[in-house]
Amino acid sequence: MSSVNLMAREVAAKIVFYGPGLSGKTTSLRKIYETVRPAHRGEMMSIATEGDRTLFFDFLPVKVERVGDCSVRLALYTVPGQVFYNATRKLVLQGADGVVFVADSQPEAMDANRESLANLEENLFEHGIRLDRFPLVMQWNKRDLDHVLPVEQLRQELNPRGVPDFETAATNGRGVLDTLKAITRLVIKDLRAKRIVPPPRPVAPAGGAQPAGLEAQLAQHLQHRQPPVAMSGGHAPAMAVVPNTPVPHRPSGSFPAIAPPPRVEPVTPPPVAPAVLAPAVVAQPAGPKLLGAASALAPGDLFDHARAAEAAFMAGNYSTCVTACTDAIRRALAYAGEGTLAQQAFLLRMDGADLLRVQGLSTQSHLRVDDAAFALYVLMQSFARLNAVGLPASE
Repeated sequence: MSSVNLMAREVAAKIVFYGPGLSGKTTSLRKIYETVRPAHRGEMMSIATEGDRTLFFDFLPVKVERVGDCSVRLALYTVPGQVFYNATRKLVLQGADGVVFVADSQPEAMDANRESLANLEENLFEHGIRLDRFPLVMQWNKRDLDHVLPVEQLRQELNPRGVPDFETAATNGRGVLDTLKAITRLVIKDLRAKRIVPPPRPVAPAGGAQPAGLEAQLAQHLQHRQPPVAMSGGHAPAMAVVPNTPVPHRPSGSFPAIAPPPRVEPVTPPPVAPAVLAPAVVAQPAGPKLLGAASALAPGDLFDHARAAEAAFMAGNYSTCVTACTDAIRRALAYAGEGTLAQQAFLLRMDGADLLRVQGLSTQSHLRVDDAAFALYVLMQSFARLNAVGLPASE
């Protein structure tokens, strides 16, 4: 599932928090969201009931600054813990690069822990993956409660492989970031073994010591809260370095404190006839992208429609995004059977006011980013209702 941009040296990986209902998966993601600097996190999306049970997923894209000389972006998901949402769990698990299994440390939850772990192994196997060869970290949650099971018993019952495990209390965040660091290290190691992550490029030795290793980079990213320094914009004239002028080495991600600048002279570009000028074409790197929130929930027949809506949103084509969402919503409601759009929405228990608003947006010519985001939200709502009632029925 991971995508790699070799030109930009950027890797995107998907990590899923798995476990029984009410074990603390969503609370763990919320604590990570509160800790990560706003500039390095996306929006946290969640679909939950009044009882605060995540029905489908939470999705939190988090940017980790560097791993070696590669930039890494994590997409963190959770799945519903309830057994009757297994189709959604299987869907969200598709394309995962690693799993954090969040176990409830209370004695009465042991059966649910075993059942969820067996379900994880079964669902991975259906995706062609063996759990014993997959990046996995165990999170013993709710250690702040009284009368919890000893860690040794949890390990004996749920961790016979001896994968990394951590005692956590998601409500106050204790141990949650350590779990994230551990699964990230395992995922990167696995991607390197599969030759998905390129090896580090050789770097000339620098004068000062630089932070090294994934753990140091994650600690710096998650704990350093100072806002980034804003760089002034503008266009500078073309400059050329005069030959035989030494250029000081600048380590990646840092600036020399004291270094004489190289002697430069302005270069005057040759005149170009107007007829020669042509619009510049910027090549965009191609490659697989992370599964978006809407496409993660989409039925197979509507997957391409959801991806098209997400692609239009990311490209800033908000009118196209709303149009694609409106069409996909209409197709999704058609699974409820024949009848008017209002009748189909009623059968699926969709919010009629939301549908009317999306239909109104589709007739407008000038749309904003929040309009397109709302259309994507209603699209996900329609997919969520289909999943809830078991539509479309599998053959």
